Amino acid sequence: MENTKIYQIKKTEKPVKIDGNWNKSQWQKTGAVEINNFMGSIPEFKPSTKARMMYDEQNLYVIFHVEDCFVRCTEQNYNGPVYEESAVELFFSPDISNPERYFNLEINCGGTPLMQYHVIPRKEFKVLDVDDIKEIEIAHSLPSVADPEITEPVTWTIEYRIPISILEKYSPITYPKEGTTWRANFYKIAEKGSNPHFVTWSFVDHPEPDFHLPEFFGTLKFR
Repeated sequence: MENTKIYQIKKTEKPVKIDGNWNKSQWQKTGAVEINNFMGSIPEFKPSTKARMMYDEQNLYVIFHVEDCFVRCTEQNYNGPVYEESAVELFFSPDISNPERYFNLEINCGGTPLMQYHVIPRKEFKVLDVDDIKEIEIAHSLPSVADPEITEPVTWTIEYRIPISILEKYSPITYPKEGTTWRANFYKIAEKGSNPHFVTWSFVDHPEPDFHLPEFFGTLKFR
């Protein structure tokens, strides 16, 4: 299925400081995606989530901005079930010859990541080594643990830098440059808790919540 969602990604001329600041000047010069397609049951509270992305010759830069409520996170183990808590996710296919093969990077609001590389969705995948994931620089605006649940409105950010060299250990890479296109989707999730929800940027046409459907990814265009 050809999805019409397209996001233009700007190349940055200088490295991005990873501090979780959505309003810093480098990000203000880029467009943002809106993550607003709800899958499954519509939650009582609808979080408002945006994301931005940039790149340079060695790195991918991503930031999420979430206006949330009913926020909880306790998972601090790398590659733990961070998706059960308030989390943001980026799924992306960096090999244009095999767009069905993709990475998923999922980070809860406390900054704990999970990362995998999928060859066949739901059937064959590799969990990235923790030492490789630790090379991803992550900033988070909330504490590492939010427990008990934050029941009032709260705004939080996740910002990170992915060295492309990490990806090359697991997949062929079509390097970002002007004119390169990848397939991807951005997500907001809280699988458990008092306000469970599943939200996508690129619409996923499936009756039950399922993010592992690369045929519904949108397009990233590097410029």
